[in-house]
Amino acid sequence: MRPPVSVPDLAALSAEAAAFVETLQPKGSAATLVTLSGELGAGKTSFVQAAARALGVAESVTSPTFVLAKSYALPEGLAFTALLHVDAYRLAGGEDLRRIGVSEALQDPGTLLFLEWPDIVKDGLPAADVSITLAGNDDGSRTITYA
Repeated sequence: MRPPVSVPDLAALSAEAAAFVETLQPKGSAATLVTLSGELGAGKTSFVQAAARALGVAESVTSPTFVLAKSYALPEGLAFTALLHVDAYRLAGGEDLRRIGVSEALQDPGTLLFLEWPDIVKDGLPAADVSITLAGNDDGSRTITYA
């Protein structure tokens, strides 16, 4: 797994997210699940936005806080066919994931699923393929830890 990385600003965060997605490959049997944890404002959505740009998503990638999940088709020729971004902050538990269709998405090996706030819905998730924790530092930088 990647070692922890300190990023001083959003440009460095974007570069790190782009480097991260280059390491991902579909696992063949189900969606690839990447969870993102951290306090409000730690950079979870910014990380997903940068990852989406690196994967060739041309449309604006915005936080799914109020719509809960957003799906983006990926350009042909990539290992993944779709990116699903889920924000579980307003959910009550794993059953809510089933209600918004995440269970079906988790079965699609072409889907790369980024899920923010996994602790809220852990009873409805398989083990993450990669768990990312973002932490803000006193100097304004962020530390990204992969597990």
